[in-house]
Amino acid sequence: MTLADTNASVQALADRFLQVRATTERLAAPLSAEDQTVQSMPDTSPTKWHRAHITWFFETFLLAPHVPNFEPFDPHFSFLFNSYYEQVGERYPRPHRGLISRPGAEEITAYRAAVDQQVIDLLASSDEQTLEVLAPLIELGCHHEQQHQELLLMDIKHVLSLNPMEPAYRSEPHVDGPDPGPLGWLDFDGGTVTIGRDDDEPGFGFDNEGPRHEALVHPFRLADRLITCGEWLDFMADDGYHRPEIWLSDGWHKRLADGWESPLYWRESEKGWRIHTLTGSRPIDRHEPVCHVSFYEADAYATWAGKRLATEFEWERAAGNRPIEGNFDGLHPSNAGPSNGEIRQLFGDCWEWTESAYRPYPGFRPVDGAIGEYNGKFMINTMVLRGGCAFTPLGHTRPTYRNFFHPHTRWHLSGVRLADQP
Repeated sequence: MTLADTNASVQALADRFLQVRATTERLAAPLSAEDQTVQSMPDTSPTKWHRAHITWFFETFLLAPHVPNFEPFDPHFSFLFNSYYEQVGERYPRPHRGLISRPGAEEITAYRAAVDQQVIDLLASSDEQTLEVLAPLIELGCHHEQQHQELLLMDIKHVLSLNPMEPAYRSEPHVDGPDPGPLGWLDFDGGTVTIGRDDDEPGFGFDNEGPRHEALVHPFRLADRLITCGEWLDFMADDGYHRPEIWLSDGWHKRLADGWESPLYWRESEKGWRIHTLTGSRPIDRHEPVCHVSFYEADAYATWAGKRLATEFEWERAAGNRPIEGNFDGLHPSNAGPSNGEIRQLFGDCWEWTESAYRPYPGFRPVDGAIGEYNGKFMINTMVLRGGCAFTPLGHTRPTYRNFFHPHTRWHLSGVRLADQP
């Protein structure tokens, strides 16, 4: 590699890093310091904590091992902003993150700026051999930060939903979309399909997306779009939330315990159902995708409809080499648009529940060290979702991307696509 090539690599890495970091700050900009401190439930984290944690990630895994005589910005931050990396040290309890009133939002801004400058300085002073080590760490850190950008929006949506003033994260007008038409179906052949990706493939992938392997898929059908709010209202009108025969046992008991009567953020008023969104509270749009439903609700709906959810292998088979186009970087799912004989809403809008448990692929091995805690240790008691959502940053999803959540959770932007046998 020539000097010019090295300089170009440094510039590309620096540009990528700074662009991702600036996006996080843009997402946090509409929020006050008070907004950024609130934690509304144990599953969520304060905006301020997200901004600090991903900065700690770069400080801990990039700067500390590679900057001579490195000193952290604040030695207390490792305890406050470590999430689940047991090998790095003890951490503050997750359910209590909202109690961290100090450092304040402005101090976190200063922390981010200091770490950003150190990363840029490190890149500028690195030779070709060091860059080969730093580049994958920066790319992993950038994708990690993009995950937290989505979490930031998920979490502040839940925070603002509990405020009786019904504040909007950002005010935008809503216009109901056109009727997407009746549900259509696309048939897919069965057989042995290749799933996942290998580490030596071009582009980025998390370790849980590999190794690449073969899986047997029987012939199947997929709905050509996501289930709409209007179709979910039909499910509710047919007493879908009160019929234990269509629910999994665990799901039924969770529905009873938490009193589920509708998707999260739906509220019934004298004038009908309303929904809380990041752009404010408004009447339900019958033609937009239903979102914020748990796996249990998605499975109950599929059973009620006489269908099922797809496996993650069927979903990846259907995704194939299709272009990654959809509603990303938005604040709410969008209407599917008119039927065109093709599959719609495959990427973006809503994460799609699958009926696949989140388990390791054949031959999966976590990498050594604390970075290996990133995915592998969560491969139990969760379900796989595919496709990305409106909160997902553009460029942060792909056909092999495996998201995962517990089956009872609802605060993420999750929706429903039906599957069936031909």
